[in-house]
Parts: sequence; C-alpha cells; structure tokens
Amino acid sequence: MPREVLDLLQPRAGGIYLDGTLGGGGHSRLLLEAAPEARLIGIDRDQAALTKAAEVLAPWGDRVSLHHQTFDRAAEVLAELKIDGLDGMLLDLGVSSHQLDTAERGFSFRFDAPLDMRMDGSAGQTAADLVNGLAEEELVKIFFQYGEERYSRRIVRAIVARRQEQPINRTGELAELIRKVVPAGRKPTRIDPATRVFQALRIAVNQELEQVEQGVARGIELLKPGGRLVVISFHSLEDRIVKQLFRAQAKGCDCPPRFPICQCGKQPVVKLLTRKGLKAQADEIEMNPRSRSAVLRAVSRLD
Repeated sequence: MPREVLDLLQPRAGGIYLDGTLGGGGHSRLLLEAAPEARLIGIDRDQAALTKAAEVLAPWGDRVSLHHQTFDRAAEVLAELKIDGLDGMLLDLGVSSHQLDTAERGFSFRFDAPLDMRMDGSAGQTAADLVNGLAEEELVKIFFQYGEERYSRRIVRAIVARRQEQPINRTGELAELIRKVVPAGRKPTRIDPATRVFQALRIAVNQELEQVEQGVARGIELLKPGGRLVVISFHSLEDRIVKQLFRAQAKGCDCPPRFPICQCGKQPVVKLLTRKGLKAQADEIEMNPRSRSAVLRAVSRLD
C-alpha cells in the first residue's frame, strides 16, 4: 500500500523516519524519494532482508542507517544513534513475500523444505523444535489461538502419534499429515487445511503478537509531537491488537460513565488518522494478490 503509506506518513524534508520492518526496502525507498534530506533508520530481524535493502537504498548513502534488530527494540537503536524522537514510523507486519518465496526458509508448504520459519535465521527455536518438542496441550493452544483452527486437537493428536515414530522435520510432511486428519482435507478448496497451522507456528516461532503489542506501544512513545505511526497488518490477530492500542491511546479518560467529573486525569496521546482500517485498492490487488489481506491504520502524536 505505498500510496496510502506516503499519504499518511507525509514525509518532509529533513525529517527522521524509522522503517521497523525494512524487508526489501521498497517503502523506505519511496519515503526517501519523497522527502529530500530526510534520514531513514531501517530495522529488520532478517539479515537477508538487510542485505537486499542495503543494495536498494545505497544511492542515499549516509542518510540511511540499517540495523539487525526487532522493531520492539527500536528505542535501543535510537539511543545508540543519539536520536530523541521520530517524525514518522512504519511497521509492515507479518512475513514478507521474499521469505514466503524462499523455499529453504520453511514458511510455506508450497515447497518441501526444512520446517524452520524463523525470521531471524540465526537465533531461536524452529517450527520443527516446537512441533517435536512441545507438550500436546501447548500445541493445541498455539493452533487454536494463533491459527483459529477448529480441528486443533485432532491435528495435534496426529502429530504426537507421528513424532513418537520419527521427528517431523519437513514442511511437506507436516502439511500432508494435516490434510489426512482434517475432514475433506484432500478436496480442492480455496484454503488449504495446512494454512492455519502454518500461520500459527510462524507466529509462535517469531513471537509476532508479543512484538506487535510491545512495538506499537513503544513506537508511539518514540514519536515527536505531530509524528505519525503507520501500521499495516495482514491478519485479524495483528490488526485487533493495533486497533485496540490505537483506540486506547486516543481515548483519554477511562473513568466509569457514572463519574460526573474525570478522576483519572488521563489525556489522549494520539489522534486517529484512520477511523477504520484502510484496504488495498483494486489495481494494487491485481498486481499483488497478497495485498488483499492488508489493513492499514495510522495515528499522529499529540502535543
């Protein structure tokens, strides 16, 4: 959603902006083109993304600073750079197209590959570690809460039975196991039965929802007065967190309605720039079908 991002961020000459999910650097490139002399701090937990973005953003030289970090720790990066506030911040949440399309990363069951799913391939547990190591109830909770999978318990029982014979280490093996135990799982449908489980595992491996909650809240704190935070989500769990955080920060007083006078003294911190989440337009969806799921929300920091 490049047009919407630029419209809401309103990058200005000489401003300081942070792209907390740098990816291939596409949004950052557009921002730098739109704002002469603007400074861009790029953060990504994926070293491969940083390498690609460094090539894309090379023409802007020392106006760009790239960091291998997670966006919920953006404050640490700014402290190192001695920057005390941002004019704008962008978070484009979820897995990137490059990660999905790189078979060996193990994000997609379109390829038979190692069951990895780590956005930062240098640290943390893999999806295979979770599938083969977690207790039955923990796996059920992950699949149900993060994937909203109605057959979570049935799928987990099949996983536990299989892993007692041998570890499940390949994406294809896990996907086929799921299709066998989900009713009508082998019939052609719009959504593959493995989709929700793979989403749930990816979220758990990368602790995505915890990062969204912490990263968005801290991102608001990093904004200068008038600074803007733009967040793009790709599934309802992320979007719900963003929506609730934005509304809470925009609300101010949270005293019970029966109180005639505010007792809490809480003031609004941000102004909502999007009352409802924005969706990608038809021409973008035609060029990039994955954008169909995108929801964009934005706020500006009050004085």
